[in-house]
Amino acid sequence: MTDMSTGSTETADPNAFVASVSTHILDTSAGRPAAGVAVRLAARSGREADWRALGGSETDADGRCKDLPAPPEGTTHVRLDFEVEPYLEKKQADAQQGAPANRDSGAAGAFFPEVAITFAVVPGEHYHVPLLLNPFGYSVYRGS
Repeated sequence: MTDMSTGSTETADPNAFVASVSTHILDTSAGRPAAGVAVRLAARSGREADWRALGGSETDADGRCKDLPAPPEGTTHVRLDFEVEPYLEKKQADAQQGAPANRDSGAAGAFFPEVAITFAVVPGEHYHVPLLLNPFGYSVYRGS
């Protein structure tokens, strides 16, 4: 883009028009990152708009999703869907090998099979939204 009054050829920052999103998961019951959890990202433009699936990723060994797709221009809300049930079931099975059954070993699967977090975004901002997870609870916050 050329500014005719100054002759400058500065280009507009493409990131100024979209938000960016990242996340990580910490298993607070183990004090360790939660690796191998599928995370999907969806976006919408306005409270009444339909959600549009944008893609997803999986947490790495550090519990981080570094390659989530960027929300499109005009996005006002983002939803992160964490598929935590397979992670929690595997963790529970590993912990109970050879151990006596207890109240947490029911056949119903994970108490929270998935976690969906919805938040508002504005263009040009980065949103790091960590999930603190344990078998019977979770918490999220806006990180940096």
